[in-house]
Amino acid sequence: MTKALMPTIAIVYFSGTGHTHLMAQAIAEGAVKVEDTTVELLRITGEQIINGRWKNDQGIATLNQADAIVFGSPTYMGGVAAQLKAFIDAASEVWFRHGWKDKIAAGFTHSSSPSGDKQGTLLYLATNAAQHGMIWVNVGDLQSFLSGKDDGVNRLGGFLGVMGQSELDTSGKEPLLDPGDYLTSLRFGQRIAEVTKRWVN
Repeated sequence: MTKALMPTIAIVYFSGTGHTHLMAQAIAEGAVKVEDTTVELLRITGEQIINGRWKNDQGIATLNQADAIVFGSPTYMGGVAAQLKAFIDAASEVWFRHGWKDKIAAGFTHSSSPSGDKQGTLLYLATNAAQHGMIWVNVGDLQSFLSGKDDGVNRLGGFLGVMGQSELDTSGKEPLLDPGDYLTSLRFGQRIAEVTKRWVN
């Protein structure tokens, strides 16, 4: 009998105010609920961007070894943050050799507005994954009110990827994630891990 492979998931993201980071952590928390799943959090920082280009050889090596890659960014002006775009542009070197082809992919985003044109960010992340030949995983959860629950799951009605929202706060306080967004991210992480486990086995 063949031994089941242990799925590895890398979550690569940029977070400006910390909300996207909290979503990444919740996705990781959900993913490790699936037995034998390993998760790596790769937070993009300004120091990794040199002359406008993202550079992190260890980060690329981690992504190359992962079975699934989850992309995350706040939505700024209707699209991904410049820092994540710098990473995506740098990863075009992987695209040339189709190094991520057939890996599982997914995405998430956050903004201070209930809409904020977050769909544009998710569409960009999904398009990037498609160009790499990756297999995209959607949210898979209806909005909680449709199932008669009041837990806030998928409260913003995002299906391509997880959408989070918090009120704009420039006071410098510790960021907080809406309980529904936390639960949606948690469930999304578990879904990604389950799909990845089925895919690699």
